[in-house]
Amino acid sequence: MTEQFTDYDSPWKEVIESFFPRFLEYFFLDAYVVIDWERDYEFLDTELQQLEPDAEIGKRLVDKVAKVWLLDGEEAWVLIHVEVQGQYDSNFAERMYTYNYRLFDRHKKQVISLAVLADESESWRPSSYNYQLGGCRVSLEFPVAKLLDYEADWESLEQSTNPFSIVVMAHLRTKATNRNPESRLQWKLSLVRILFERGYDREYILGLFRFIDWVMVLPEELANNFKRELRSYEEVNIMRYVTSIERLAKAEGIQEGIEQGIQEGIQEGIEQGILQTSRENLIEVLETRFGEVPSSIVEVVNQIEESAVLKMLHKRAIAIPSTAEFQQILSSIAPQE
Repeated sequence: MTEQFTDYDSPWKEVIESFFPRFLEYFFLDAYVVIDWERDYEFLDTELQQLEPDAEIGKRLVDKVAKVWLLDGEEAWVLIHVEVQGQYDSNFAERMYTYNYRLFDRHKKQVISLAVLADESESWRPSSYNYQLGGCRVSLEFPVAKLLDYEADWESLEQSTNPFSIVVMAHLRTKATNRNPESRLQWKLSLVRILFERGYDREYILGLFRFIDWVMVLPEELANNFKRELRSYEEVNIMRYVTSIERLAKAEGIQEGIEQGIQEGIQEGIEQGILQTSRENLIEVLETRFGEVPSSIVEVVNQIEESAVLKMLHKRAIAIPSTAEFQQILSSIAPQE
């Protein structure tokens, strides 16, 4: 099995579009917190065709363009570039700049340019483009997420509830097991177990399972072993709503199996898992913004049983200026003794 048969572009495009807010929350929090997520956002793939300076652009990149609304009411554009092939590209920063100014020129709206470097070069970290001539200076600085950096803190990946922690783990382990299919099999099983144990809802499980299976390609014999091992895991694990997941190559089969499992009485457990994940995500946002979160806040959050309330609090936590003000909001909606 060689690296050239691994398709990274399509899975990355799909998972970014499926879980866009969580993508920004995980990799680019500064961008995430200025967007009004209560308003609809829109991906415009046809916009990319208008931005491409030449026919070569897009061949080695995952590119997405999203139209969003900011918290201040202004419309803006988010440009996402994911370099996935691991090839040094001396023109990458220039391409970032070109996309940025072309989009601004077409729409006269603010543009957020972001880059994920999913390559294998430790030293390659382009984050700006500039030139100056005759007293004139042009420059663009853009945030970069380097996936190799997450390898050093694997424990944080395992502990995070953000779905893109699984995406990063799957990507890194796919790269690491390029010439070791047996090791890839074990990592694939491990990541799928983590996926189900986190208590994600049906949409997340389908999307993330599809990403894992798409990138972590196995030879036919090991693929069959994977199905058998997963079936055995299902038989002893309480989360039986994933019954028939061995049909992973058929989207309709996956959906049928999950829906059948839900009908078999696991709905309550799933809902509790979703609530707990929502609580953890809320606390994680507060910790990211303010550091240590007072235990009084954690205790109240852990008592909330309504997903709508947790969703509202999550949105407020993104922009609220202090934990004291967040505590005031909690006081008005917290369960009363």
